Amino acid sequence: MLRVRPIVFTSRPEAWEPLLAALGMIKTVDEGGRREFDAGSGRLALQQVSPGAVEDGSTVFGVEIGDPAEFARRTVADGTRAEVIDTAHGTAVRVTAEDGFSFLADKAAHGAVCADADPALAVVGIWLTPDTENAARELRHIGARPRRDTPDGPDFSTKNGGILTVRAGDQPAGGPLEFEYDGGLDGLRARLASAGVAVREDGGTLLVGAPDGGELVVRPAPGLLESDSGWWRG
Repeated sequence: MLRVRPIVFTSRPEAWEPLLAALGMIKTVDEGGRREFDAGSGRLALQQVSPGAVEDGSTVFGVEIGDPAEFARRTVADGTRAEVIDTAHGTAVRVTAEDGFSFLADKAAHGAVCADADPALAVVGIWLTPDTENAARELRHIGARPRRDTPDGPDFSTKNGGILTVRAGDQPAGGPLEFEYDGGLDGLRARLASAGVAVREDGGTLLVGAPDGGELVVRPAPGLLESDSGWWRG
């Protein structure tokens, strides 16, 4: 399995909850400093940190998987470095790309809980790199499926939800949190505004005020995508 699940480190998790609810996400985990939210496609984790912490307000690229040992075996067999490691949250696989970018594939603690989530919303994980061709190849090695080429770089669907995208950048890094929406942006904009969330439109996308500062991007999705388990909105 493969599911997109970035992590937002924040000292303001309570401020995130009404925003994520207005986007159409459902809270599925609330344990200690960890909260998780399911979209119609993909998942987002909030990890609470102290105000002023270096990581406060940052987003970390990440995915969820099923069997770590099998995931690592298949990834290595396809030509990408991967090792099983123990973390504070359990067993995971550290994937290291040729450009030096490294990210964790965590063992999923539970399946998708998205029956009440907005089916049009998808979580997007972004990989910035000066070598988009090799990054795209390595996403294929972890099981991501080529979806389309865009002016910014290729993107990929995943079997268990969410979108992975590669974009050109000066240094290898995870990109900011984004979403795709396969529905009317006017309706979503009205829903966000009615929840008191600052939102504006720019060039056919929605820019949503984030609790930690700056803005989140919600882009229109290209349409319906097919997965092994049927059709889902990307």
